[in-house]
Amino acid sequence: MKTYAVKASEIERQWWVVDAADLTLGRLATRIATLLEGKHKPTYSPHIDTGDHVVVINAARIRVTGNKLVQKRYYRHSGYPGGLKEESLQALMARKPELVIERAVKGMLPQNRIGRAMIKKLKVYGGPDHPHQAQQPVAAEL
Repeated sequence: MKTYAVKASEIERQWWVVDAADLTLGRLATRIATLLEGKHKPTYSPHIDTGDHVVVINAARIRVTGNKLVQKRYYRHSGYPGGLKEESLQALMARKPELVIERAVKGMLPQNRIGRAMIKKLKVYGGPDHPHQAQQPVAAEL
């Protein structure tokens, strides 16, 4: 008996649509990360990107529990002295709700070149419309 190793030419990628309306942010992000990594497939291999494409709609309608809207902070630094910027989850949701899901999912993917390839397969939209109808995406059950 030999161990089967998937080849890059044998990978079949599927397109999934996830409706984020009224779903909890962390639980949603873990399911999306699983689809992007390909862990739901029997041909999963940690050293090859076997994951699928994921389209997230209604990103502006996600839920968070507790006081995270006010207490959770996102930080970024410009690289200059005094260049630390901070923003609450509530302010970021009002400004750019897509970024909240992207950052949550990115933190759950591998922090290497395979993870960077995986995050490129994630498409997030604030409303119910998306331009990926030609790929015939399937609704994901979350």
